[in-house]
Amino acid sequence: MDSVVHFEIPAKDVKRASAFYSKAFGWNITQFPNFEYWSLVTTASDKNGTPTSPGSINGGMGKKGVMAPKDVTVTISVADIDASLATVKKLGGKMSGKKMPVGDMGFSAYFEDTEGNIIGLWQSKPM
Repeated sequence: MDSVVHFEIPAKDVKRASAFYSKAFGWNITQFPNFEYWSLVTTASDKNGTPTSPGSINGGMGKKGVMAPKDVTVTISVADIDASLATVKKLGGKMSGKKMPVGDMGFSAYFEDTEGNIIGLWQSKPM
């Protein structure tokens, strides 16, 4: 079973949104170096950023429609992103954008499900 491992919140004004979520919920928000994307740490995590509380996930934030989708999005971890996209297409979904490498961590892609929702996929690079 593939699990939801990440969420994204798009922001028109990332500075304003960061202040809001930090003050409202106590989240630790930091910008990735040399990248217009922010980490949203919502729960205790290990040194790799993996949540230590079962069922908890962390997220990210970017400029709406530029570095993040236009709507709040969840991301599902998959073993093979290309195979998952093929299955999505076979079942009536469609790819939204292109598969992208994310530094040396893995790959991401987005698809539109049969209901018009945008969902993210994540494939980690083998260690």
